Amino acid sequence: MAILIVVVCCLYNYNLKPVDKNSTEKIVVEIPSGASVKNIGTILKEKDLIKSAKFFSVYCRIYKVNNMKATTYTLSKSMSLEEIVKTLQEGNGYNPDEISITFQEGINMRKVASIIAKNTNNKEDDVYNLLKDTAYLDELIKNYWFIDESIKNPNIYYSLEGYLYPNTYKFKNKDVTVKDIFKVMLDQMGKVLEKYKGVINGNKYSVHEILTLSSIVELEGKGEEARRGIASVFYNRLNHNMSLGSDVTTYYAAKVEMNERDLRKDEINAINAYNTRSSSMVGKLPIGPISNPSESSIKGVLYPEENSPYYYFVADKNGKVYFTKTYNEHLAIIEKLKSEGAWYEWN
Repeated sequence: MAILIVVVCCLYNYNLKPVDKNSTEKIVVEIPSGASVKNIGTILKEKDLIKSAKFFSVYCRIYKVNNMKATTYTLSKSMSLEEIVKTLQEGNGYNPDEISITFQEGINMRKVASIIAKNTNNKEDDVYNLLKDTAYLDELIKNYWFIDESIKNPNIYYSLEGYLYPNTYKFKNKDVTVKDIFKVMLDQMGKVLEKYKGVINGNKYSVHEILTLSSIVELEGKGEEARRGIASVFYNRLNHNMSLGSDVTTYYAAKVEMNERDLRKDEINAINAYNTRSSSMVGKLPIGPISNPSESSIKGVLYPEENSPYYYFVADKNGKVYFTKTYNEHLAIIEKLKSEGAWYEWN
């Protein structure tokens, strides 16, 4: 009798334990409406989530488990039998229609519109139309401390360019509205900027101007250190009444993607409120952001390299940035990179 009791206890404890306590795999399980305890045990065993369907039935009978909810669950082999039963009793918020959308750092509004159209039931025009809705923009200006009348400048291509924080977001389903998507992205931008609010309030540049410069820095270099250096170069040029001379602004002005093609001479020299290569942009920032910047770029602009002596920079094809004091030094670096095969060229 004693041996029998020991064996039963061992079997009991064995069947309570996870099938694989080290497993990280997520297993989707659907419990249909009207399923009996026996049916549920069979389903769980087929998914290899429990060690015995019969023991599952016995366990549920002993503990009078009869209120497991019919829905879809995400379970794991690392869960004990008790955890699985508790989850089935509580039900969960599993939503098979949930969608996940990733907005990469540095993309512009045209790409944002394309991503939204690809992943939801909205069209690109729905995005552009909302960006032109003055009542909507006024509502945003009222509700977000970092948004002001600057976004309503008629010369700005897309009113919320630079304000939508790039990240991966989850939404209930493909019927999510553009407004709801923008709200989540604006809320996240608010959380990021809130961390630097004291520095922002003490800055001579407005939030709009900070985001504008951050959006350029985002596309000009990678890594926080490089971005702090690039920001310092731009500040030096602005302070000495020089143009930023940033190619990425010229591409944006022409509405041409950086990897699309080389710019024509007339596009490079075009007088445009975004093109910092034009003669009209001496000592000026573009009229607005040209991409949606990451926190790294925002930090680079708020905390630039101190006492930087540089006025020029160039990056090689691997992304390494070289800083120089004079234009002749700048040209020499370019020639050196070309001779070493480190200069980026179009295919």
